[in-house]
This record gives sequence, structure tokens and C-alpha cells, in this order.
Amino acid sequence: MNMIDNPDQAKRLARAIISDVAMYNTEKVESGIKNDNIFDVLHEELEEGRQHFFSRVAPELKPETIYDIAVVDVLIKRAGKIESNIW
Repeated sequence: MNMIDNPDQAKRLARAIISDVAMYNTEKVESGIKNDNIFDVLHEELEEGRQHFFSRVAPELKPETIYDIAVVDVLIKRAGKIESNIW
């Protein structure tokens, strides 16, 4: 499989991975936002997604940054409707 070397494709992949994490773990997302421990609650899922993403994206695109931005944009911002002390 070829490594993704296009930044836009890499961003789309990161967003898709994080969307899947959020979709398949809705209860964990809600609990993590409410209790301000989202990264602890979803550690395994986010790490699995990260490893998959890194295996598909060329290192010169700085995949860590792309993935982390997708986590905030997709997971955290979309959870803004959940009541929490962190907002």
C-alpha cells in the first residue's frame, strides 16, 4: 500500500479515523467530556487510530500534528453540546 503524501488526503483520513472512534464510542465520549477525562477514557482507541494513521501517512507530512488537530476538530468540538465544567 502506498503512503499518503498529499496533506488533504491525510487530513481526510485522520478525520475519518476520529469520526469512527467517536461513533463507536459515544458513551465513552459523553462520559469523558462530562468528567473532563476524555483522553484517559479513549486512550486505547485514540492510540489504535494513531498507529493506523501513522502507518498510512508519509512522515514528512508531520502526521502527529495532523492527527492531533483532527482529534480536536472532530472529537472535542463536536462534543461541545455535552454539558461539562470544561466549557
